[in-house]
Amino acid sequence: MDQLAPTEKYSPYWFFKAEHWAGFGADMSMTLTQDEVARLSSMYEPIDLDEVRRIYLSLSRLLSAHVETSQQLFRQRQRFFNSEKKGTKTPFIIGMAGSVAVGKSTTARILKELLTRWPSSPKVDLVTTDGFLHPNEVLRRDNLMERKGFPDSYDVGALLRFLSAIKSGQPNVRAPVYSHLTYDVMPGEFVTVDRPDILIFEGINVLQPRELPKDGNFVPFVSDFFDFSIYIDADEQIIHEWYIDRFMRLRETAFRNPQSFFHRYSQLSEDAARAIAEGLWANINLKNLRENILPTRPRADLILKKGAGHLVEEVAIRKL
Repeated sequence: MDQLAPTEKYSPYWFFKAEHWAGFGADMSMTLTQDEVARLSSMYEPIDLDEVRRIYLSLSRLLSAHVETSQQLFRQRQRFFNSEKKGTKTPFIIGMAGSVAVGKSTTARILKELLTRWPSSPKVDLVTTDGFLHPNEVLRRDNLMERKGFPDSYDVGALLRFLSAIKSGQPNVRAPVYSHLTYDVMPGEFVTVDRPDILIFEGINVLQPRELPKDGNFVPFVSDFFDFSIYIDADEQIIHEWYIDRFMRLRETAFRNPQSFFHRYSQLSEDAARAIAEGLWANINLKNLRENILPTRPRADLILKKGAGHLVEEVAIRKL
């Protein structure tokens, strides 16, 4: 039984074609301009104002409703416990997962801006899991450079400590910074997250569960800290095409920087560079997608299924 099939009567999801989904935001005013959308987009993950209006405006409305409901529940629980359980409302955390090259970063940036501009003016922060990768020095030592992006290439302890601190309402929680230029964690550099109303936490494997202990002891997952989760989806062949296209474009742009980790690829012929890209896809990214990322899709609260041109074709939302 495929519970993600729109025709499956036992599915835990409702399914909406993009045109139907767009209707849920038809009465909303667009708060972004075309120039702002262009700034938030990228040449590798294109998006325009029409797509924001068609898909992401409605999604921001839905997420805002979830945030507001969570805040109401917090106040009700405070009354229920007669304030014996003291504390302030902690950030609403949105986890965002999906394959490399599927467009997670652009989606996260668009949602951050849309949520920030709701009438309540919530404070919204965005953090990616890239900074929680083990430094290249550690990956080389442990023979994991070819598994970068796989679950075992992350400092899971640091990930869990960060999210635990956020959910505990601690101020000025630091997250490490990653450089896509040097392809490594930047020593001594951090981004500070200071009690936002909403935190978007984006990464390929954020919905990945861990092996459960047989003795019943508590073992936290990264996703245990999420209030809502999103999976960005597309057919495998389409993601493959996006990955190769992005690699070849980077070969003409960022890879030309002598400080780039991939600078050597900018010196290759087009055919040789494409062969490298195909190898990286087949031996690392496709393997990671099949083994680790795609199996987490059914754990998401909402799935955005993309087609050609990075346009969302279908939205699946978990039933309440």
